[in-house]
Amino acid sequence: MNATILLVEDDLSIGEMVVSYLTSEGFKLIHAHDGEEALEMFSRQTYDLILLDLMLPKLNGMDFLRQIRAKSHVPILILSAKGGEADKAIGLGFGADDYIAKPFSMIELSARVKAAIRRATHYVDPFPQSESRVITVNELSMNMDNLTVSKKGVEIKLTAKELQILQLFLTHPNKVFTKQQIFNSVWNDDYYGDENVINVHMSRLREKIEDQPSAPQYIKTLWGIGYRLGEF
Repeated sequence: MNATILLVEDDLSIGEMVVSYLTSEGFKLIHAHDGEEALEMFSRQTYDLILLDLMLPKLNGMDFLRQIRAKSHVPILILSAKGGEADKAIGLGFGADDYIAKPFSMIELSARVKAAIRRATHYVDPFPQSESRVITVNELSMNMDNLTVSKKGVEIKLTAKELQILQLFLTHPNKVFTKQQIFNSVWNDDYYGDENVINVHMSRLREKIEDQPSAPQYIKTLWGIGYRLGEF
């Protein structure tokens, strides 16, 4: 796929196995062994994906993830032995795009990597060039040219998935979306009933765009059905 991946993994045996397999699949792998080294490597070049272990020396995976998300929307797939729902939710909440628990098969890892890169690169522009490329709903605006979001003129930092979810609603103002439809549209993958992924991303998005996340006005919940853009 000619994609460059930053692997952040301190376990040498796992790292060598991942590098060997994904290289054979056509990817270019850059291997960092701790969080500080990974930050330095990330500053040197552009990557198509980050494979991130959580339990890292010097700078742990969550802190690395927070720092990357403050400046980049690069897809991040977490690799971790901490596979509990709480850890998964925390990782997704901090901006990871996917989560695979150790031990994992190389076939599954390769499939997840390809899917994440495919989702990130196959961006569908909903606007012809002749139309306005800024959507404004009440005090919230989304610029489709540079994918920035602002509220009352102040920019709001969103992750790639949060941007895609918000874009989905803003470009379909009269449509009600089920969780399955959101997952299929944003993740471009089959939905297996993992509501936690949608719930975490929706919660984080609401925290950033709503005045009162517990009483959302922009993305409304229709209990038992799904979500729709609020009416103003």
